[in-house]
Amino acid sequence: MAQALGEDLVQPSELQDDSSSLGSDSEVSGPGPYRQADRYGFIGSSSAEPCPGHASADLIRQREMKWVEMTLHWEKTMSRRYKKVKMQCRKGIPSALRARCWPLLCGAHVCQENSPRTYQELASAPGDPQWMETIGRDLHRQFPLHEMFVSPQGHGQQGLLQVLKAYTLYRPEQGYCQAQGPVAAVLLMHLPPEEAFWCLVQICEAYLPGYYGPHMEAVQLDAQVFAALLRRLLPRVHKHLQQVGVGPLLYLPEWFLCLFARSLPFPTVLRIWDAFLSEGAKVLFRVGLTLVRLALGTAEQRLACPGILETLGALRTIPPTQLQEEVFMSQVHSVALSEHDLQREIRAQLGQLPKSAPGPPPRPQARLAGAPAIFEAQQLAGAQGGARPGPEVPRIVVQPPEEPRTPRRKPQTRGKTFHGLLTRAWGPPLEGPSRAHRGSTSFLDTRF
Repeated sequence: MAQALGEDLVQPSELQDDSSSLGSDSEVSGPGPYRQADRYGFIGSSSAEPCPGHASADLIRQREMKWVEMTLHWEKTMSRRYKKVKMQCRKGIPSALRARCWPLLCGAHVCQENSPRTYQELASAPGDPQWMETIGRDLHRQFPLHEMFVSPQGHGQQGLLQVLKAYTLYRPEQGYCQAQGPVAAVLLMHLPPEEAFWCLVQICEAYLPGYYGPHMEAVQLDAQVFAALLRRLLPRVHKHLQQVGVGPLLYLPEWFLCLFARSLPFPTVLRIWDAFLSEGAKVLFRVGLTLVRLALGTAEQRLACPGILETLGALRTIPPTQLQEEVFMSQVHSVALSEHDLQREIRAQLGQLPKSAPGPPPRPQARLAGAPAIFEAQQLAGAQGGARPGPEVPRIVVQPPEEPRTPRRKPQTRGKTFHGLLTRAWGPPLEGPSRAHRGSTSFLDTRF
Protein backbone atom coordinates (compact mmCIF):
# COMPACT_ATOMS: atom_id res chain seq x y z
CA MET A 1 0.00 0.00 0.00
CA ALA A 2 1.31 3.39 -0.95
CA GLN A 3 1.96 5.95 1.72
CA ALA A 4 -0.88 8.44 1.86
CA LEU A 5 1.34 11.49 1.79
CA GLY A 6 4.10 10.40 -0.55
CA GLU A 7 4.94 12.51 -3.55
CA ASP A 8 4.46 9.63 -6.00
CA LEU A 9 0.95 8.87 -7.17
CA VAL A 10 -0.08 5.22 -7.33
CA GLN A 11 -2.76 4.37 -9.86
CA PRO A 12 -4.12 0.87 -9.20
CA SER A 13 -5.10 -0.50 -12.57
CA GLU A 14 -6.83 -3.58 -11.22
CA LEU A 15 -9.72 -1.57 -9.77
CA GLN A 16 -12.87 -1.19 -11.83
CA ASP A 17 -14.65 2.06 -12.41
CA ASP A 18 -17.07 2.98 -9.64
CA SER A 19 -18.39 6.28 -10.88
CA SER A 20 -21.94 5.59 -9.81
CA SER A 21 -23.79 7.66 -7.25
CA LEU A 22 -21.79 10.84 -7.57
CA GLY A 23 -22.81 13.99 -5.75
CA SER A 24 -25.17 16.58 -7.18
CA ASP A 25 -22.45 18.61 -8.90
CA SER A 26 -21.08 15.50 -10.60
CA GLU A 27 -24.44 14.50 -12.09
CA VAL A 28 -24.82 17.16 -14.72
CA SER A 29 -25.66 14.98 -17.71
CA GLY A 30 -29.18 14.07 -16.58
CA PRO A 31 -30.78 10.65 -16.20
CA GLY A 32 -29.61 7.76 -18.28
CA PRO A 33 -31.66 5.96 -20.91
CA TYR A 34 -33.29 3.85 -18.18
CA ARG A 35 -34.59 4.80 -14.77
CA GLN A 36 -33.13 1.99 -12.73
CA ALA A 37 -31.94 3.07 -9.30
CA ASP A 38 -28.74 1.74 -7.77
CA ARG A 39 -28.45 0.40 -4.24
CA TYR A 40 -28.19 3.96 -2.88
CA GLY A 41 -31.28 5.28 -4.68
CA PHE A 42 -29.63 7.17 -7.56
CA ILE A 43 -31.50 6.91 -10.86
CA GLY A 44 -29.76 6.10 -14.11
CA SER A 45 -26.59 4.83 -12.50
CA SER A 46 -24.09 2.93 -14.60
CA SER A 47 -24.09 0.01 -12.14
CA ALA A 48 -26.92 -1.01 -9.89
CA GLU A 49 -24.99 -3.88 -8.35
CA PRO A 50 -21.94 -3.63 -6.08
CA CYS A 51 -18.69 -3.59 -8.00
CA PRO A 52 -15.84 -5.99 -7.26
CA GLY A 53 -13.87 -5.07 -4.16
CA HIS A 54 -16.88 -4.71 -1.89
CA ALA A 55 -17.23 -6.81 1.22
CA SER A 56 -18.90 -10.18 0.84
CA ALA A 57 -22.36 -10.88 2.20
CA ASP A 58 -20.98 -13.04 5.01
CA LEU A 59 -18.55 -10.33 6.08
CA ILE A 60 -21.31 -7.72 6.02
CA ARG A 61 -23.48 -9.97 8.18
CA GLN A 62 -20.68 -10.38 10.71
CA ARG A 63 -20.18 -6.64 10.90
CA GLU A 64 -23.90 -6.14 11.33
CA MET A 65 -23.94 -8.51 14.30
CA LYS A 66 -21.01 -6.66 15.89
CA TRP A 67 -22.78 -3.33 15.51
CA VAL A 68 -26.02 -4.70 16.91
CA GLU A 69 -24.15 -5.97 19.95
CA MET A 70 -22.37 -2.64 20.47
CA THR A 71 -25.49 -0.52 20.07
CA LEU A 72 -27.49 -2.63 22.53
CA HIS A 73 -25.08 -1.54 25.27
CA TRP A 74 -23.97 1.78 23.83
CA GLU A 75 -22.93 3.54 27.02
CA LYS A 76 -20.84 0.60 28.13
CA THR A 77 -19.32 0.31 24.65
CA MET A 78 -18.35 3.97 24.47
CA SER A 79 -16.99 3.97 28.02
CA ARG A 80 -14.82 0.88 27.74
CA ARG A 81 -14.50 -0.18 24.09
CA TYR A 82 -14.35 2.93 21.94
CA LYS A 83 -11.29 1.63 20.08
CA LYS A 84 -13.46 -1.15 18.73
CA VAL A 85 -16.09 1.40 17.65
CA LYS A 86 -13.44 3.44 15.86
CA MET A 87 -12.06 0.43 14.01
CA GLN A 88 -15.53 -0.69 12.95
CA CYS A 89 -16.31 2.82 11.71
CA ARG A 90 -13.12 2.80 9.65
CA LYS A 91 -14.19 -0.48 8.08
CA GLY A 92 -17.54 1.07 7.25
CA ILE A 93 -20.88 0.89 9.02
CA PRO A 94 -23.24 -1.56 7.27
CA SER A 95 -25.84 0.28 5.20
CA ALA A 96 -28.70 -1.35 7.08
CA LEU A 97 -27.46 0.07 10.41
CA ARG A 98 -26.41 3.62 9.57
CA ALA A 99 -29.82 4.89 10.63
CA ARG A 100 -29.18 3.37 14.03
CA CYS A 101 -25.50 4.20 14.42
CA TRP A 102 -25.18 7.77 13.15
CA PRO A 103 -27.45 9.31 15.84
CA LEU A 104 -25.61 7.33 18.51
CA LEU A 105 -22.19 8.44 17.32
CA CYS A 106 -23.01 12.14 17.12
CA GLY A 107 -25.17 12.22 20.25
CA ALA A 108 -28.36 13.20 18.42
CA HIS A 109 -30.36 10.58 20.32
CA VAL A 110 -29.55 12.34 23.61
CA CYS A 111 -30.60 15.71 22.21
CA GLN A 112 -33.86 14.22 20.98
CA GLU A 113 -34.56 12.58 24.34
CA ASN A 114 -33.87 15.82 26.20
CA SER A 115 -36.13 17.84 23.87
CA PRO A 116 -38.82 15.45 22.64
CA ARG A 117 -41.25 18.13 21.38
CA THR A 118 -38.80 20.68 20.02
CA TYR A 119 -38.69 19.51 16.40
CA GLN A 120 -42.46 19.14 16.09
CA GLU A 121 -42.94 22.68 17.38
CA LEU A 122 -40.32 24.04 15.00
CA ALA A 123 -41.67 22.11 12.02
CA SER A 124 -45.23 23.36 12.61
CA ALA A 125 -44.18 26.98 13.18
CA PRO A 126 -44.05 29.42 10.24
CA GLY A 127 -40.54 30.10 9.02
CA ASP A 128 -38.80 33.37 8.30
CA PRO A 129 -39.93 34.44 4.81
CA GLN A 130 -36.40 35.46 3.85
CA TRP A 131 -34.94 32.05 4.68
CA MET A 132 -37.92 30.14 3.31
CA GLU A 133 -37.50 31.76 -0.10
CA THR A 134 -33.77 30.97 -0.17
CA ILE A 135 -34.30 27.38 0.94
CA GLY A 136 -37.06 26.90 -1.64
CA ARG A 137 -34.73 27.94 -4.45
CA ASP A 138 -32.12 25.38 -3.37
CA LEU A 139 -34.32 22.32 -2.88
CA HIS A 140 -34.19 21.03 -6.45
CA ARG A 141 -30.38 21.30 -6.51
CA GLN A 142 -29.81 18.71 -3.81
CA PHE A 143 -29.12 15.34 -5.47
CA PRO A 144 -31.57 15.81 -8.38
CA LEU A 145 -30.96 12.23 -9.59
CA HIS A 146 -31.86 10.60 -6.31
CA GLU A 147 -35.30 9.02 -6.19
CA MET A 148 -36.14 10.85 -2.93
CA PHE A 149 -35.58 14.31 -4.39
CA VAL A 150 -36.92 13.97 -7.93
CA SER A 151 -40.39 15.36 -7.28
CA PRO A 152 -40.87 18.86 -5.78
CA GLN A 153 -43.88 17.57 -3.87
CA GLY A 154 -42.24 14.32 -2.81
CA HIS A 155 -41.38 13.44 0.74
CA GLY A 156 -37.68 14.06 0.09
CA GLN A 157 -37.84 17.74 -0.87
CA GLN A 158 -40.64 18.44 1.60
CA GLY A 159 -38.72 16.77 4.42
CA LEU A 160 -35.60 18.72 3.48
CA LEU A 161 -37.61 21.94 3.58
CA GLN A 162 -38.91 21.15 7.07
CA VAL A 163 -35.49 20.21 8.45
CA LEU A 164 -33.76 23.32 7.11
CA LYS A 165 -36.61 25.57 8.22
CA ALA A 166 -36.50 24.05 11.69
CA TYR A 167 -32.80 24.81 11.99
CA THR A 168 -33.31 28.48 11.04
CA LEU A 169 -35.86 28.72 13.84
CA TYR A 170 -33.68 26.77 16.25
CA ARG A 171 -30.66 29.01 15.60
CA PRO A 172 -32.04 32.27 14.19
CA GLU A 173 -28.73 34.05 14.75
CA GLN A 174 -27.10 31.68 12.25
CA GLY A 175 -29.94 31.22 9.80
CA TYR A 176 -29.48 29.11 6.69
CA CYS A 177 -26.27 28.25 4.87
CA GLN A 178 -26.45 26.81 1.37
CA ALA A 179 -23.94 24.09 2.29
CA GLN A 180 -26.41 22.71 4.85
CA GLY A 181 -28.62 21.50 2.01
CA PRO A 182 -26.53 18.52 0.83
CA VAL A 183 -25.63 17.63 4.43
CA ALA A 184 -29.28 17.50 5.45
CA ALA A 185 -30.15 15.61 2.26
CA VAL A 186 -27.66 12.83 3.00
CA LEU A 187 -29.06 12.57 6.52
CA LEU A 188 -32.61 12.29 5.17
CA MET A 189 -31.57 9.43 2.90
CA HIS A 190 -30.95 7.38 6.05
CA LEU A 191 -33.02 8.94 8.85
CA PRO A 192 -36.51 10.28 9.51
CA PRO A 193 -36.78 14.08 9.57
CA GLU A 194 -36.61 14.52 13.35
CA GLU A 195 -33.47 12.41 13.77
CA ALA A 196 -31.94 14.07 10.70
CA PHE A 197 -32.59 17.47 12.26
CA TRP A 198 -30.80 16.61 15.51
CA CYS A 199 -27.88 15.09 13.59
CA LEU A 200 -27.64 18.34 11.61
CA VAL A 201 -27.64 20.29 14.87
CA GLN A 202 -24.79 18.19 16.23
CA ILE A 203 -22.74 18.54 13.05
CA CYS A 204 -23.19 22.33 13.03
CA GLU A 205 -22.60 22.86 16.75
CA ALA A 206 -20.38 20.03 18.03
CA TYR A 207 -18.32 18.88 15.05
CA LEU A 208 -18.00 22.07 12.98
CA PRO A 209 -18.97 25.12 15.06
CA GLY A 210 -18.44 28.38 13.22
CA TYR A 211 -18.79 26.77 9.78
CA TYR A 212 -22.38 27.63 8.87
CA GLY A 213 -22.79 31.02 10.50
CA PRO A 214 -22.91 34.33 8.62
CA HIS A 215 -19.14 34.95 8.99
CA MET A 216 -17.81 31.37 8.57
CA GLU A 217 -14.87 32.26 10.78
CA ALA A 218 -13.95 28.62 11.45
CA VAL A 219 -13.72 27.88 7.71
CA GLN A 220 -11.17 30.64 7.26
CA LEU A 221 -9.11 29.37 10.19
CA ASP A 222 -9.19 25.79 8.92
CA ALA A 223 -8.10 26.98 5.48
CA GLN A 224 -4.96 28.44 7.03
CA VAL A 225 -4.44 25.25 9.03
CA PHE A 226 -4.79 23.16 5.87
CA ALA A 227 -2.23 25.32 4.06
CA ALA A 228 0.21 24.86 6.95
CA LEU A 229 -0.32 21.09 6.88
CA LEU A 230 0.31 21.07 3.13
CA ARG A 231 3.55 22.97 3.64
CA ARG A 232 4.70 20.41 6.21
CA LEU A 233 3.44 17.17 4.64
CA LEU A 234 3.39 17.96 0.89
CA PRO A 235 5.99 20.71 0.38
CA ARG A 236 6.26 20.35 -3.41
CA VAL A 237 2.50 20.46 -3.89
CA HIS A 238 2.26 23.44 -1.56
CA LYS A 239 4.95 25.27 -3.53
CA HIS A 240 3.13 24.60 -6.81
CA LEU A 241 -0.17 25.87 -5.40
CA GLN A 242 1.54 29.05 -4.26
CA GLN A 243 3.19 29.57 -7.63
CA VAL A 244 -0.07 29.28 -9.58
CA GLY A 245 -2.01 31.31 -7.00
CA VAL A 246 -4.43 28.64 -5.80
CA GLY A 247 -5.19 29.23 -2.14
CA PRO A 248 -7.13 26.77 0.02
CA LEU A 249 -10.22 29.00 0.03
CA LEU A 250 -10.67 28.26 -3.69
CA TYR A 251 -11.36 24.56 -3.20
CA LEU A 252 -11.52 23.72 0.51
CA PRO A 253 -14.91 25.25 1.51
CA GLU A 254 -16.84 23.04 -0.91
CA TRP A 255 -15.09 19.97 0.47
CA PHE A 256 -15.40 20.71 4.16
CA LEU A 257 -18.74 22.54 4.32
CA CYS A 258 -20.57 19.81 2.38
CA LEU A 259 -18.54 17.00 3.99
CA PHE A 260 -17.46 15.97 0.46
CA ALA A 261 -21.07 15.08 -0.44
CA ARG A 262 -20.85 17.07 -3.71
CA SER A 263 -17.33 16.07 -4.67
CA LEU A 264 -16.83 12.31 -4.36
CA PRO A 265 -18.63 9.09 -5.29
CA PHE A 266 -21.46 8.41 -2.89
CA PRO A 267 -20.11 5.12 -1.48
CA THR A 268 -16.90 6.93 -0.57
CA VAL A 269 -18.90 9.80 0.93
CA LEU A 270 -20.67 7.39 3.27
CA ARG A 271 -17.38 5.88 4.40
CA ILE A 272 -16.02 9.38 5.07
CA TRP A 273 -19.09 10.19 7.13
CA ASP A 274 -18.72 6.99 9.17
CA ALA A 275 -15.18 7.98 10.14
CA PHE A 276 -16.03 11.67 10.54
CA LEU A 277 -18.85 11.04 13.02
CA SER A 278 -16.50 8.79 14.97
CA GLU A 279 -13.23 10.77 14.95
CA GLY A 280 -14.26 14.33 14.18
CA ALA A 281 -12.86 17.05 11.91
CA LYS A 282 -9.47 15.36 11.75
CA VAL A 283 -10.95 13.06 9.10
CA LEU A 284 -11.81 16.01 6.85
CA PHE A 285 -8.21 17.20 6.87
CA ARG A 286 -6.95 13.70 6.10
CA VAL A 287 -9.36 13.36 3.18
CA GLY A 288 -8.38 16.78 1.82
CA LEU A 289 -4.68 16.00 2.00
CA THR A 290 -5.26 12.69 0.23
CA LEU A 291 -7.20 14.35 -2.58
CA VAL A 292 -4.51 16.99 -3.13
CA ARG A 293 -1.86 14.29 -3.26
CA LEU A 294 -3.85 12.22 -5.75
CA ALA A 295 -4.38 15.25 -7.99
CA LEU A 296 -0.95 16.92 -7.82
CA GLY A 297 1.37 14.42 -6.19
CA THR A 298 3.68 13.74 -9.13
CA ALA A 299 5.88 16.10 -11.11
CA GLU A 300 4.03 15.20 -14.33
CA GLN A 301 0.72 16.20 -12.81
CA ARG A 302 2.10 19.53 -11.65
CA LEU A 303 3.66 20.27 -15.04
CA ALA A 304 0.27 19.65 -16.66
CA CYS A 305 -1.27 22.36 -14.45
CA PRO A 306 0.56 25.61 -15.24
CA GLY A 307 -2.29 27.92 -14.18
CA ILE A 308 -5.20 28.36 -11.83
CA LEU A 309 -7.83 26.80 -14.08
CA GLU A 310 -5.79 23.69 -14.81
CA THR A 311 -4.93 23.20 -11.13
CA LEU A 312 -8.52 23.59 -9.94
CA GLY A 313 -9.64 21.29 -12.73
CA ALA A 314 -7.20 18.63 -11.60
CA LEU A 315 -8.51 18.86 -8.05
CA ARG A 316 -12.07 18.34 -9.30
CA THR A 317 -11.44 15.57 -11.85
CA ILE A 318 -9.56 12.85 -10.01
CA PRO A 319 -10.14 9.52 -11.79
CA PRO A 320 -12.95 7.54 -10.14
CA THR A 321 -10.76 4.44 -10.00
CA GLN A 322 -8.62 6.19 -7.41
CA LEU A 323 -11.70 7.20 -5.38
CA GLN A 324 -13.06 3.71 -4.87
CA GLU A 325 -13.95 3.57 -1.18
CA GLU A 326 -11.77 0.69 0.04
CA VAL A 327 -8.52 1.87 -1.56
CA PHE A 328 -9.22 5.55 -0.95
CA MET A 329 -10.14 5.17 2.72
CA SER A 330 -7.08 3.02 3.41
CA GLN A 331 -4.96 5.93 2.18
CA VAL A 332 -6.98 8.42 4.23
CA HIS A 333 -6.45 6.52 7.47
CA SER A 334 -2.72 6.23 6.82
CA VAL A 335 -2.20 10.02 6.72
CA ALA A 336 0.25 11.02 9.44
CA LEU A 337 -2.04 13.52 11.15
CA SER A 338 -3.15 12.95 14.73
CA GLU A 339 -5.61 14.94 16.80
CA HIS A 340 -2.70 16.34 18.79
CA ASP A 341 -0.97 17.52 15.60
CA LEU A 342 -4.15 19.16 14.39
CA GLN A 343 -4.80 21.00 17.64
CA ARG A 344 -1.21 22.21 17.77
CA GLU A 345 -1.46 23.63 14.26
CA ILE A 346 -4.80 25.25 15.06
CA ARG A 347 -3.27 27.02 18.05
CA ALA A 348 -0.35 28.19 15.94
CA GLN A 349 -2.58 29.61 13.21
CA LEU A 350 -4.96 31.11 15.73
CA GLY A 351 -2.10 33.13 17.19
CA GLN A 352 -1.24 34.51 13.75
CA LEU A 353 -4.72 35.80 12.93
CA PRO A 354 -4.94 39.61 12.82
CA LYS A 355 -6.77 41.00 15.81
CA SER A 356 -8.57 43.51 13.59
CA ALA A 357 -10.18 40.81 11.43
CA PRO A 358 -13.89 41.42 10.76
CA GLY A 359 -16.45 39.20 12.41
CA PRO A 360 -16.24 37.20 15.61
CA PRO A 361 -13.00 35.38 16.40
CA PRO A 362 -12.92 31.61 15.81
CA ARG A 363 -13.57 29.40 18.82
CA PRO A 364 -11.77 26.12 18.10
CA GLN A 365 -12.23 25.07 21.72
CA ALA A 366 -15.96 24.65 21.01
CA ARG A 367 -15.20 21.87 18.51
CA LEU A 368 -15.43 18.39 19.99
CA ALA A 369 -13.06 15.70 18.76
CA GLY A 370 -15.55 13.14 17.58
CA ALA A 371 -17.87 10.66 19.26
CA PRO A 372 -15.88 10.06 22.48
CA ALA A 373 -15.67 13.77 23.31
CA ILE A 374 -19.38 14.23 22.61
CA PHE A 375 -20.22 11.19 24.72
CA GLU A 376 -18.17 12.47 27.66
CA ALA A 377 -19.69 15.95 27.40
CA GLN A 378 -23.23 14.57 27.38
CA GLN A 379 -22.48 12.21 30.25
CA LEU A 380 -21.08 15.10 32.28
CA ALA A 381 -24.06 17.31 31.49
CA GLY A 382 -26.44 14.50 32.47
CA ALA A 383 -24.63 13.88 35.73
CA GLN A 384 -24.70 17.55 36.63
CA GLY A 385 -28.35 17.83 35.72
CA GLY A 386 -29.32 14.72 37.70
CA ALA A 387 -27.39 15.74 40.80
CA ARG A 388 -28.85 19.23 40.97
CA PRO A 389 -29.75 19.84 44.64
CA GLY A 390 -33.19 21.01 45.67
CA PRO A 391 -34.03 23.66 48.29
CA GLU A 392 -32.08 23.11 51.45
CA VAL A 393 -34.19 22.12 54.45
CA PRO A 394 -33.06 23.75 57.69
CA ARG A 395 -32.04 21.35 60.44
CA ILE A 396 -32.21 21.88 64.19
CA VAL A 397 -29.15 20.59 65.94
CA VAL A 398 -29.35 20.13 69.72
CA GLN A 399 -26.00 20.35 71.44
CA PRO A 400 -25.65 18.41 74.74
CA PRO A 401 -25.01 20.60 77.79
CA GLU A 402 -21.41 20.99 78.71
CA GLU A 403 -20.28 19.55 82.03
CA PRO A 404 -19.46 22.25 84.59
CA ARG A 405 -15.78 22.66 85.05
CA THR A 406 -14.28 22.64 88.57
CA PRO A 407 -12.69 26.05 89.18
CA ARG A 408 -8.96 25.90 89.61
CA ARG A 409 -8.00 26.71 93.16
CA LYS A 410 -5.27 29.23 93.70
CA PRO A 411 -2.44 27.88 95.88
CA GLN A 412 -2.38 29.26 99.39
CA THR A 413 0.88 31.20 99.81
CA ARG A 414 -0.19 33.66 102.44
CA GLY A 415 2.25 33.85 105.42
CA LYS A 416 4.92 31.76 103.66
CA THR A 417 8.35 33.08 102.77
CA PHE A 418 9.87 32.87 99.34
CA HIS A 419 12.67 30.76 100.78
CA GLY A 420 10.19 28.14 101.87
CA LEU A 421 8.64 27.97 98.41
CA LEU A 422 12.03 27.40 96.86
CA THR A 423 12.77 24.69 99.35
CA ARG A 424 9.57 22.78 98.57
CA ALA A 425 9.95 23.25 94.86
CA TRP A 426 13.61 22.47 94.34
CA GLY A 427 14.48 19.84 96.96
CA PRO A 428 16.79 20.25 99.95
CA PRO A 429 17.20 23.74 101.41
CA LEU A 430 20.14 25.84 100.57
CA GLU A 431 22.84 26.50 103.09
CA GLY A 432 21.77 29.08 105.63
CA PRO A 433 20.84 29.59 109.23
CA SER A 434 19.57 26.64 111.18
CA ARG A 435 15.82 25.96 111.45
CA ALA A 436 15.91 27.25 115.06
CA HIS A 437 16.99 30.71 113.97
CA ARG A 438 14.97 30.89 110.71
CA GLY A 439 11.92 32.44 112.33
CA SER A 440 13.93 35.38 113.70
CA THR A 441 15.80 36.04 110.47
CA SER A 442 14.42 38.81 108.29
CA PHE A 443 13.49 38.25 104.65
CA LEU A 444 16.30 40.44 103.44
CA ASP A 445 18.91 38.36 105.29
CA THR A 446 17.78 35.13 103.72
CA ARG A 447 20.55 33.44 101.70
CA PHE A 448 19.74 32.06 98.25
